[in-house]
Amino acid sequence: MSPLASGPQGPTTLRPLLTTVLDALTAGAATRDGPLPAGGPTEVATRLREALGDPFPEHGDEDALRTLVQALAAGAADPADPLCTAHLHCPPLAVATAADLAASVLNPSLDSWDQAPAASELEALVTRALAAEVYGETGQARSAGDALVTTGGTESNQLALLLAREHHGHTQLVCAENAHHSLRRATWLLGLPEPVTVPAPAGTMDPAALGEALTALPGPLLVAATAGTTNAGLIDPLPDISALCETHGARLHIDAAYGGGLLFSDRHRPKLDGLARAHTVTLDLHKLGWQPIAAGLLAVRDRHDLAPLGHHADYLNADDDTEAGLPDLLGRSLRTTRRPDILKIAVTLKTLGRTGLGALVDRVCERAAEFAELVHRHPRFELHDQPTISTVLFRPTDATDDTVAAVRRTLLTEGRAVLGRARLDDRLWLKATLLNPHTGADDLAALLKLVEGHTPR
Repeated sequence: MSPLASGPQGPTTLRPLLTTVLDALTAGAATRDGPLPAGGPTEVATRLREALGDPFPEHGDEDALRTLVQALAAGAADPADPLCTAHLHCPPLAVATAADLAASVLNPSLDSWDQAPAASELEALVTRALAAEVYGETGQARSAGDALVTTGGTESNQLALLLAREHHGHTQLVCAENAHHSLRRATWLLGLPEPVTVPAPAGTMDPAALGEALTALPGPLLVAATAGTTNAGLIDPLPDISALCETHGARLHIDAAYGGGLLFSDRHRPKLDGLARAHTVTLDLHKLGWQPIAAGLLAVRDRHDLAPLGHHADYLNADDDTEAGLPDLLGRSLRTTRRPDILKIAVTLKTLGRTGLGALVDRVCERAAEFAELVHRHPRFELHDQPTISTVLFRPTDATDDTVAAVRRTLLTEGRAVLGRARLDDRLWLKATLLNPHTGADDLAALLKLVEGHTPR
Protein backbone atom coordinates (compact mmCIF):
# COMPACT_ATOMS: atom_id res chain seq x y z
CA MET A 1 0.00 0.00 0.00
CA SER A 2 1.30 3.48 -0.87
CA PRO A 3 2.68 5.33 2.19
CA LEU A 4 1.27 8.62 3.42
CA ALA A 5 3.12 11.92 3.83
CA SER A 6 1.61 12.66 7.24
CA GLY A 7 1.06 10.62 10.35
CA PRO A 8 3.71 8.91 12.50
CA GLN A 9 5.59 7.42 9.53
CA GLY A 10 5.33 10.50 7.36
CA PRO A 11 8.77 12.00 8.00
CA THR A 12 10.48 8.64 7.57
CA THR A 13 8.67 8.10 4.28
CA LEU A 14 9.39 11.60 2.99
CA ARG A 15 13.14 11.79 3.66
CA PRO A 16 14.28 9.49 0.84
CA LEU A 17 11.68 10.98 -1.50
CA LEU A 18 12.96 14.48 -0.80
CA THR A 19 16.47 13.29 -1.62
CA THR A 20 15.13 11.94 -4.90
CA VAL A 21 13.42 15.25 -5.66
CA LEU A 22 16.49 17.35 -4.85
CA ASP A 23 18.74 15.10 -6.93
CA ALA A 24 16.28 15.22 -9.83
CA LEU A 25 16.05 19.02 -9.62
CA THR A 26 19.83 19.24 -9.78
CA ALA A 27 20.09 16.80 -12.69
CA GLY A 28 17.32 18.49 -14.64
CA ALA A 29 18.75 21.97 -14.20
CA ALA A 30 22.17 20.73 -15.32
CA THR A 31 20.77 19.89 -18.74
CA ARG A 32 19.93 23.55 -19.34
CA ASP A 33 22.60 25.99 -20.46
CA GLY A 34 20.61 29.03 -19.48
CA PRO A 35 17.48 30.21 -17.74
CA LEU A 36 15.13 28.09 -19.86
CA PRO A 37 15.39 25.07 -22.16
CA ALA A 38 16.68 25.58 -25.68
CA GLY A 39 14.73 24.59 -28.75
CA GLY A 40 11.45 26.46 -28.43
CA PRO A 41 7.97 25.05 -27.78
CA THR A 42 8.11 22.10 -30.18
CA GLU A 43 11.41 20.67 -28.96
CA VAL A 44 10.57 21.22 -25.29
CA ALA A 45 7.20 19.51 -25.74
CA THR A 46 8.84 16.57 -27.54
CA ARG A 47 11.35 16.02 -24.73
CA LEU A 48 8.64 16.20 -22.10
CA ARG A 49 6.44 13.72 -23.96
CA GLU A 50 9.33 11.29 -24.24
CA ALA A 51 10.00 11.50 -20.50
CA LEU A 52 6.31 11.12 -19.60
CA GLY A 53 5.37 8.27 -21.91
CA ASP A 54 1.93 6.92 -21.04
CA PRO A 55 0.47 9.44 -18.56
CA PHE A 56 -1.72 6.78 -16.90
CA PRO A 57 -0.18 3.33 -17.41
CA GLU A 58 -1.79 0.08 -16.39
CA HIS A 59 1.02 -0.60 -13.94
CA GLY A 60 2.89 2.03 -11.96
CA ASP A 61 6.51 3.11 -12.32
CA GLU A 62 8.36 3.52 -9.02
CA ASP A 63 10.88 5.81 -10.74
CA ALA A 64 8.18 8.25 -11.88
CA LEU A 65 9.02 10.86 -9.23
CA ARG A 66 12.62 11.15 -10.34
CA THR A 67 11.78 10.99 -14.04
CA LEU A 68 9.08 13.64 -14.03
CA VAL A 69 10.76 16.06 -11.61
CA GLN A 70 13.94 15.89 -13.65
CA ALA A 71 11.99 16.42 -16.88
CA LEU A 72 10.14 19.39 -15.41
CA ALA A 73 13.36 20.94 -14.11
CA ALA A 74 15.03 20.43 -17.47
CA GLY A 75 12.12 22.16 -19.18
CA ALA A 76 11.58 24.93 -16.66
CA ALA A 77 12.11 28.66 -16.84
CA ASP A 78 14.24 29.26 -13.76
CA PRO A 79 13.32 32.52 -12.01
CA ALA A 80 16.50 32.23 -9.92
CA ASP A 81 18.66 32.59 -13.03
CA PRO A 82 19.83 36.22 -13.31
CA LEU A 83 18.97 36.20 -17.03
CA CYS A 84 15.33 35.22 -16.37
CA THR A 85 13.77 38.67 -16.13
CA ALA A 86 10.64 38.68 -18.27
CA HIS A 87 7.82 38.61 -15.80
CA LEU A 88 6.71 39.25 -12.23
CA HIS A 89 7.90 35.71 -11.54
CA CYS A 90 10.11 35.68 -8.47
CA PRO A 91 12.60 33.09 -7.23
CA PRO A 92 11.01 31.84 -3.99
CA LEU A 93 12.85 32.01 -0.70
CA ALA A 94 14.12 28.67 0.58
CA VAL A 95 12.46 29.15 3.96
CA ALA A 96 9.10 29.90 2.31
CA THR A 97 9.41 26.83 0.09
CA ALA A 98 10.20 24.63 3.09
CA ALA A 99 7.14 26.00 4.87
CA ASP A 100 5.08 25.24 1.77
CA LEU A 101 6.17 21.61 2.02
CA ALA A 102 4.91 21.50 5.60
CA ALA A 103 1.58 22.93 4.45
CA SER A 104 1.30 20.17 1.85
CA VAL A 105 2.17 17.47 4.38
CA LEU A 106 -0.31 18.63 7.01
CA ASN A 107 -2.88 19.45 4.30
CA PRO A 108 -5.25 21.64 6.33
CA SER A 109 -8.33 22.83 4.47
CA LEU A 110 -9.43 26.30 5.47
CA ASP A 111 -13.15 25.83 4.99
CA SER A 112 -13.92 24.68 8.54
CA TRP A 113 -12.15 24.93 11.89
CA ASP A 114 -12.10 21.18 12.48
CA GLN A 115 -9.95 20.76 9.35
CA ALA A 116 -7.54 23.56 10.21
CA PRO A 117 -7.56 24.47 13.92
CA ALA A 118 -4.14 26.13 14.09
CA ALA A 119 -4.00 27.24 10.45
CA SER A 120 -7.25 29.19 10.76
CA GLU A 121 -5.91 31.15 13.75
CA LEU A 122 -2.58 31.74 12.02
CA GLU A 123 -4.39 33.12 8.98
CA ALA A 124 -6.51 35.46 11.10
CA LEU A 125 -3.48 36.85 12.94
CA VAL A 126 -1.20 37.29 9.93
CA THR A 127 -3.81 38.75 7.58
CA ARG A 128 -4.73 41.38 10.15
CA ALA A 129 -1.05 42.21 10.61
CA LEU A 130 -0.67 42.66 6.86
CA ALA A 131 -3.81 44.79 6.72
CA ALA A 132 -2.21 46.97 9.39
CA GLU A 133 0.80 47.41 7.08
CA VAL A 134 -1.57 48.89 4.52
CA TYR A 135 -3.94 50.84 6.73
CA GLY A 136 -2.11 51.46 10.00
CA GLU A 137 -2.43 49.80 13.38
CA THR A 138 -6.05 50.79 14.01
CA GLY A 139 -7.23 51.06 10.43
CA GLN A 140 -9.55 53.78 9.21
CA ALA A 141 -13.29 54.24 8.74
CA ARG A 142 -15.54 52.36 11.14
CA SER A 143 -13.31 49.52 12.25
CA ALA A 144 -9.89 47.94 11.83
CA GLY A 145 -8.98 46.51 8.48
CA ASP A 146 -8.53 42.90 7.48
CA ALA A 147 -7.20 40.89 4.56
CA LEU A 148 -8.20 37.75 2.70
CA VAL A 149 -5.75 35.23 1.24
CA THR A 150 -6.26 34.76 -2.49
CA THR A 151 -4.61 32.97 -5.39
CA GLY A 152 -3.22 36.24 -6.71
CA GLY A 153 -4.03 39.60 -8.22
CA THR A 154 -6.75 38.32 -10.52
CA GLU A 155 -8.81 36.83 -7.69
CA SER A 156 -8.13 39.83 -5.46
CA ASN A 157 -9.30 42.27 -8.13
CA GLN A 158 -12.42 40.20 -8.78
CA LEU A 159 -13.22 40.19 -5.06
CA ALA A 160 -12.70 43.96 -4.88
CA LEU A 161 -15.26 44.50 -7.64
CA LEU A 162 -17.65 42.00 -6.05
CA LEU A 163 -17.49 43.80 -2.70
CA ALA A 164 -18.07 47.15 -4.40
CA ARG A 165 -21.08 45.76 -6.25
CA GLU A 166 -22.53 44.26 -3.07
CA HIS A 167 -21.89 47.47 -1.13
CA HIS A 168 -23.68 49.66 -3.67
CA GLY A 169 -26.06 47.19 -5.30
CA HIS A 170 -24.63 48.32 -8.63
CA THR A 171 -21.40 50.01 -9.65
CA GLN A 172 -19.55 51.38 -12.65
CA LEU A 173 -15.81 50.73 -12.86
CA VAL A 174 -13.56 53.61 -13.86
CA CYS A 175 -9.96 52.70 -14.63
CA ALA A 176 -7.08 53.87 -16.77
CA GLU A 177 -5.65 52.38 -19.94
CA ASN A 178 -2.81 50.94 -17.83
CA ALA A 179 -5.13 48.87 -15.62
CA HIS A 180 -4.56 45.13 -15.35
CA HIS A 181 -6.65 43.03 -17.72
CA SER A 182 -8.20 41.14 -14.79
CA LEU A 183 -10.27 44.18 -13.83
CA ARG A 184 -12.02 44.32 -17.18
CA ARG A 185 -12.49 40.56 -17.07
CA ALA A 186 -14.03 40.86 -13.61
CA THR A 187 -16.69 43.27 -14.88
CA TRP A 188 -17.68 40.64 -17.43
CA LEU A 189 -17.67 37.88 -14.82
CA LEU A 190 -19.81 39.91 -12.40
CA GLY A 191 -22.25 41.22 -15.00
CA LEU A 192 -21.14 44.83 -14.55
CA PRO A 193 -21.16 47.38 -17.37
CA GLU A 194 -18.10 47.90 -19.55
CA PRO A 195 -15.50 49.92 -17.65
CA VAL A 196 -15.07 53.60 -18.37
CA THR A 197 -11.45 54.02 -19.39
CA VAL A 198 -9.55 57.26 -18.81
CA PRO A 199 -6.24 58.13 -20.49
CA ALA A 200 -2.81 57.24 -19.13
CA PRO A 201 -0.68 59.43 -21.40
CA ALA A 202 2.59 58.87 -19.54
CA GLY A 203 1.76 55.31 -18.52
CA THR A 204 -0.14 56.41 -15.41
CA MET A 205 -3.70 57.57 -14.83
CA ASP A 206 -4.36 61.20 -15.71
CA PRO A 207 -6.00 62.82 -12.63
CA ALA A 208 -7.55 65.62 -14.68
CA ALA A 209 -9.25 63.11 -16.96
CA LEU A 210 -10.37 61.11 -13.93
CA GLY A 211 -11.87 64.24 -12.39
CA GLU A 212 -13.82 64.93 -15.58
CA ALA A 213 -15.11 61.36 -15.67
CA LEU A 214 -16.19 61.40 -12.03
CA THR A 215 -18.00 64.70 -12.59
CA ALA A 216 -19.83 63.46 -15.67
CA LEU A 217 -20.73 59.90 -14.67
CA PRO A 218 -23.71 58.94 -12.51
CA GLY A 219 -22.82 56.93 -9.44
CA PRO A 220 -22.14 54.68 -7.75
CA LEU A 221 -18.58 54.52 -9.07
CA LEU A 222 -15.55 52.37 -8.32
CA VAL A 223 -12.18 53.77 -9.33
CA ALA A 224 -9.36 51.26 -9.79
CA ALA A 225 -5.84 52.70 -9.63
CA THR A 226 -2.58 50.82 -10.10
CA ALA A 227 0.55 50.73 -7.95
CA GLY A 228 2.99 48.85 -10.15
CA THR A 229 1.86 48.35 -13.73
CA THR A 230 2.75 45.09 -15.44
CA ASN A 231 4.24 46.95 -18.41
CA ALA A 232 6.68 49.28 -16.69
CA GLY A 233 6.14 49.07 -12.94
CA LEU A 234 4.64 52.56 -12.83
CA ILE A 235 2.55 53.89 -9.95
CA ASP A 236 -0.51 56.04 -10.52
CA PRO A 237 -0.63 59.38 -8.64
CA LEU A 238 -2.37 57.82 -5.64
CA PRO A 239 -2.77 60.96 -3.45
CA ASP A 240 -4.48 62.87 -6.27
CA ILE A 241 -6.68 59.93 -7.19
CA SER A 242 -7.74 59.24 -3.60
CA ALA A 243 -8.57 62.92 -3.08
CA LEU A 244 -10.74 62.95 -6.19
CA CYS A 245 -12.55 59.81 -5.05
CA GLU A 246 -13.27 61.34 -1.67
CA THR A 247 -14.51 64.56 -3.26
CA HIS A 248 -16.87 62.71 -5.62
CA GLY A 249 -17.92 59.98 -3.20
CA ALA A 250 -16.42 57.21 -5.33
CA ARG A 251 -15.12 53.96 -3.91
CA LEU A 252 -11.39 53.36 -4.48
CA HIS A 253 -9.57 50.11 -5.19
CA ILE A 254 -5.80 50.05 -5.69
CA ASP A 255 -4.20 47.16 -7.51
CA ALA A 256 -0.82 46.98 -5.79
CA ALA A 257 -0.12 43.38 -6.78
CA TYR A 258 3.40 44.40 -7.82
CA GLY A 259 4.10 47.60 -5.93
CA GLY A 260 2.61 46.52 -2.62
CA GLY A 261 5.93 44.96 -1.63
CA LEU A 262 7.35 48.49 -1.33
CA LEU A 263 5.50 48.68 1.99
CA PHE A 264 8.32 46.62 3.52
CA SER A 265 10.99 49.18 2.59
CA ASP A 266 11.49 52.39 4.57
CA ARG A 267 13.23 53.84 1.51
CA HIS A 268 10.52 53.04 -1.04
CA ARG A 269 7.34 53.00 1.06
CA PRO A 270 6.65 56.73 0.39
CA LYS A 271 5.96 55.83 -3.25
CA LEU A 272 2.72 54.29 -1.94
CA ASP A 273 1.45 57.43 -0.21
CA GLY A 274 -2.33 57.40 -0.59
CA LEU A 275 -2.63 53.60 -0.46
CA ALA A 276 -4.26 53.67 2.98
CA ARG A 277 -7.11 55.81 1.63
CA ALA A 278 -8.33 52.97 -0.62
CA HIS A 279 -11.29 50.84 0.39
CA THR A 280 -9.58 47.73 -0.96
CA VAL A 281 -6.00 46.92 -1.96
CA THR A 282 -4.61 44.00 -3.95
CA LEU A 283 -1.25 42.56 -2.82
CA ASP A 284 0.77 39.72 -4.32
CA LEU A 285 3.59 38.32 -2.23
CA HIS A 286 4.55 35.87 -4.98
CA LYS A 287 5.89 38.93 -6.78
CA LEU A 288 7.81 41.38 -4.58
CA GLY A 289 7.58 39.06 -1.58
CA TRP A 290 9.53 36.02 -2.81
CA GLN A 291 6.84 33.48 -2.05
CA PRO A 292 6.06 30.28 -3.96
CA ILE A 293 2.87 30.68 -5.95
CA ALA A 294 0.21 31.34 -4.76
CA ALA A 295 0.40 34.13 -2.19
CA GLY A 296 -2.17 36.81 -2.98
CA LEU A 297 -4.11 39.04 -0.60
CA LEU A 298 -6.98 41.49 -0.69
CA ALA A 299 -6.79 44.04 2.11
CA VAL A 300 -9.95 45.88 3.15
CA ARG A 301 -10.06 49.11 5.11
CA ASP A 302 -13.25 48.12 6.93
CA ARG A 303 -13.63 44.44 7.75
CA HIS A 304 -17.41 44.84 7.79
CA ASP A 305 -17.17 45.18 4.00
CA LEU A 306 -16.48 41.43 3.94
CA ALA A 307 -19.97 40.59 5.23
CA PRO A 308 -21.39 39.80 1.75
CA LEU A 309 -18.98 36.87 1.51
CA GLY A 310 -20.73 35.13 4.38
CA HIS A 311 -22.18 31.77 3.40
CA HIS A 312 -23.88 28.91 5.22
CA ALA A 313 -23.33 25.20 4.72
CA ASP A 314 -24.58 23.18 7.64
CA TYR A 315 -21.81 20.57 7.48
CA LEU A 316 -19.14 23.29 7.68
CA ASN A 317 -20.55 26.13 9.80
CA ALA A 318 -23.74 24.98 11.49
CA ASP A 319 -25.36 27.69 13.58
CA ASP A 320 -25.07 25.80 16.83
CA ASP A 321 -21.36 25.11 16.20
CA THR A 322 -20.76 28.79 15.51
CA GLU A 323 -22.71 29.80 18.62
CA ALA A 324 -20.61 27.33 20.61
CA GLY A 325 -17.45 29.14 19.52
CA LEU A 326 -16.19 27.26 16.45
CA PRO A 327 -14.92 29.86 13.98
CA ASP A 328 -16.85 30.32 10.74
CA LEU A 329 -14.33 30.29 7.87
CA LEU A 330 -16.58 30.28 4.82
CA GLY A 331 -16.70 34.07 4.66
CA ARG A 332 -12.93 34.22 4.21
CA SER A 333 -13.06 33.24 0.55
CA LEU A 334 -15.27 32.36 -2.40
CA ARG A 335 -13.39 29.07 -2.50
CA THR A 336 -14.37 26.17 -0.25
CA THR A 337 -11.38 23.85 -0.03
CA ARG A 338 -8.39 26.12 0.54
CA ARG A 339 -4.78 25.25 1.36
CA PRO A 340 -2.93 27.20 4.13
CA ASP A 341 -0.90 29.53 1.91
CA ILE A 342 -0.62 31.78 4.94
CA LEU A 343 1.99 29.44 6.52
CA LYS A 344 4.79 30.28 4.08
CA ILE A 345 3.93 33.98 4.36
CA ALA A 346 3.96 33.81 8.16
CA VAL A 347 7.28 31.94 8.23
CA THR A 348 8.83 34.50 5.89
CA LEU A 349 7.61 37.51 7.86
CA LYS A 350 8.77 35.99 11.14
CA THR A 351 12.14 34.78 9.78
CA LEU A 352 13.19 37.92 7.90
CA GLY A 353 11.24 40.59 9.73
CA ARG A 354 10.50 43.98 8.23
CA THR A 355 14.21 44.80 8.04
CA GLY A 356 15.09 41.64 6.12
CA LEU A 357 12.25 41.91 3.65
CA GLY A 358 12.90 45.61 3.20
CA ALA A 359 16.53 44.87 2.37
CA LEU A 360 15.45 42.49 -0.39
CA VAL A 361 13.12 45.12 -1.83
CA ASP A 362 15.86 47.75 -1.71
CA ARG A 363 18.32 45.40 -3.40
CA VAL A 364 16.18 44.59 -6.45
CA CYS A 365 15.26 48.26 -6.85
CA GLU A 366 18.97 49.13 -6.75
CA ARG A 367 19.75 46.47 -9.36
CA ALA A 368 17.07 47.93 -11.62
CA ALA A 369 18.56 51.41 -11.25
CA GLU A 370 22.00 50.02 -12.06
CA PHE A 371 20.71 48.25 -15.15
CA ALA A 372 18.94 51.40 -16.32
CA GLU A 373 22.18 53.34 -15.96
CA LEU A 374 24.03 50.65 -17.92
CA VAL A 375 21.49 50.93 -20.72
CA HIS A 376 21.56 54.74 -20.62
CA ARG A 377 25.35 54.82 -21.03
CA HIS A 378 25.40 52.29 -23.87
CA PRO A 379 25.48 53.94 -27.33
CA ARG A 380 23.54 51.12 -28.97
CA PHE A 381 20.59 51.08 -26.56
CA GLU A 382 17.73 53.37 -25.66
CA LEU A 383 16.23 53.54 -22.14
CA HIS A 384 12.52 54.24 -21.83
CA ASP A 385 12.76 55.86 -18.40
CA GLN A 386 14.25 55.43 -14.95
CA PRO A 387 12.57 52.53 -13.12
CA THR A 388 9.91 53.25 -10.52
CA ILE A 389 10.21 49.82 -8.90
CA SER A 390 12.33 47.10 -10.51
CA THR A 391 11.20 47.03 -14.14
CA VAL A 392 13.43 48.45 -16.88
CA LEU A 393 12.26 49.02 -20.45
CA PHE A 394 14.89 49.30 -23.15
CA ARG A 395 15.45 48.63 -26.84
CA PRO A 396 18.27 48.63 -29.38
CA THR A 397 18.71 52.11 -30.84
CA ASP A 398 17.03 52.60 -34.22
CA ALA A 399 15.65 49.03 -34.22
CA THR A 400 12.22 48.38 -35.66
CA ASP A 401 9.49 46.79 -33.55
CA ASP A 402 9.85 43.63 -35.64
CA THR A 403 13.54 43.50 -34.79
CA VAL A 404 12.87 43.95 -31.07
CA ALA A 405 10.31 41.14 -31.13
CA ALA A 406 12.63 38.88 -33.12
CA VAL A 407 15.57 39.43 -30.75
CA ARG A 408 13.42 38.45 -27.79
CA ARG A 409 12.11 35.30 -29.47
CA THR A 410 15.59 34.27 -30.59
CA LEU A 411 16.91 34.51 -27.03
CA LEU A 412 13.93 32.48 -25.79
CA THR A 413 14.36 29.80 -28.43
CA GLU A 414 18.08 29.48 -27.71
CA GLY A 415 17.39 29.36 -23.98
CA ARG A 416 19.85 32.20 -23.40
CA ALA A 417 17.67 34.86 -21.73
CA VAL A 418 14.06 35.47 -20.78
CA LEU A 419 13.00 39.04 -21.50
CA GLY A 420 9.48 40.41 -21.58
CA ARG A 421 7.89 42.82 -23.99
CA ALA A 422 5.86 45.96 -23.44
CA ARG A 423 4.25 48.44 -25.80
CA LEU A 424 4.47 52.04 -24.65
CA ASP A 425 4.55 55.27 -26.63
CA ASP A 426 3.49 53.26 -29.69
CA ARG A 427 6.77 51.35 -29.67
CA LEU A 428 7.78 47.86 -28.58
CA TRP A 429 10.27 47.64 -25.72
CA LEU A 430 12.21 44.81 -24.16
CA LYS A 431 11.28 44.41 -20.50
CA ALA A 432 13.59 43.30 -17.71
CA THR A 433 11.84 42.80 -14.37
CA LEU A 434 14.51 42.31 -11.73
CA LEU A 435 13.22 40.26 -8.81
CA ASN A 436 16.31 38.23 -7.96
CA PRO A 437 18.14 39.86 -5.04
CA HIS A 438 21.27 37.84 -5.88
CA THR A 439 21.65 39.37 -9.34
CA GLY A 440 24.99 41.16 -9.65
CA ALA A 441 26.58 43.80 -11.86
CA ASP A 442 28.21 41.14 -14.05
CA ASP A 443 24.83 39.52 -14.66
CA LEU A 444 23.35 42.83 -15.79
CA ALA A 445 26.24 43.43 -18.17
CA ALA A 446 25.90 39.88 -19.54
CA LEU A 447 22.20 40.39 -20.22
CA LEU A 448 22.82 43.57 -22.17
CA LYS A 449 25.66 41.98 -24.09
CA LEU A 450 23.44 39.04 -25.07
CA VAL A 451 20.81 41.39 -26.49
CA GLU A 452 23.49 43.39 -28.29
CA GLY A 453 24.99 40.24 -29.77
CA HIS A 454 21.61 39.11 -31.14
CA THR A 455 20.65 42.47 -32.63
CA PRO A 456 21.38 42.84 -36.37
CA ARG A 457 23.70 45.76 -37.10
